[in-house]
Amino acid sequence: MTWRTSFGVIWRLLRPFTLTASIVPVLIGTGLAVSQRQFHVWLFVAFLAASVLIQAATNMFNEYFDYRRGLDSQEMVGIAGTIVHDGVAPAKVLAAAWVFIAASVLLGIYICASTSWWVALVGVLSMCVAYFYSGGPKPLAYTPFGELAASIAMGPVIVLLAYYVQTSEITSRAVVTSLPIGLLIGAILLGNNIRDMEQDRLGGRRTIAILMGRQKGRILFASVFAVAYVLVLTLIGTGALSVWALLVVLTIPSAVYVVRLYYRFTEPKQLHPAVKGTAKLLFQFGSLMFIGMLVGTWVPLAIR
Repeated sequence: MTWRTSFGVIWRLLRPFTLTASIVPVLIGTGLAVSQRQFHVWLFVAFLAASVLIQAATNMFNEYFDYRRGLDSQEMVGIAGTIVHDGVAPAKVLAAAWVFIAASVLLGIYICASTSWWVALVGVLSMCVAYFYSGGPKPLAYTPFGELAASIAMGPVIVLLAYYVQTSEITSRAVVTSLPIGLLIGAILLGNNIRDMEQDRLGGRRTIAILMGRQKGRILFASVFAVAYVLVLTLIGTGALSVWALLVVLTIPSAVYVVRLYYRFTEPKQLHPAVKGTAKLLFQFGSLMFIGMLVGTWVPLAIR
């Protein structure tokens, strides 16, 4: 195996397009702190790295346990499946996941020592979600609560932690601002489960997409997008976010395009671009909100 092939396998194992779900919440929490003129660069770097490591470990746990339960096959669609497609030893995938968790713990020690050890409690709970999403006797991913658990753990929890390590406080403004991010993270998983619902049903999963059916799942998926945009507009209207946060409306065409893909296609291979498009939309949405926060902070200072 050449180094290029090895890199490609590792890249697929990380599932890079899903990592937007660990990057965007950190940006939003940090952006909220910057709007209050508080920013510690090394805490930001450490927290961002720890968030990405935990997300990558979650992907590896998912890869390992889906293989062990016989859910992954040669016919599966998506970036997952390095075990069945690339012949990576399952034990190596599991070991890599624990190495990533260990690295995130080391970063967490630095973050806690610099802020508060209460952060460690929330961090441990987040790692438990990372493991039990796919592992354990009753994985969250096999229940109707997988999207909810992930959207909370990777949305509000990460946003508020990122905000807290910068400011040492939690505010109602930060809580509400975290909600649209959590919704879009949940949409990635919901879209993924709509794509894979037939294969998941055969594998014994009872996801919300399977319980609701494809048509109602599509409606829920589109509704999540709509609520996310309404929340941002509400935050702007109440003054919680500056008018510069309106930049997120630039992503509406992308949201419409992704929703149309789910209404147009049913085959997993045809829906995979929609899953990736949802992750891309999250990154665009979060990045523009982050930029809006920065501009909303700097412009008044420049006017003064």
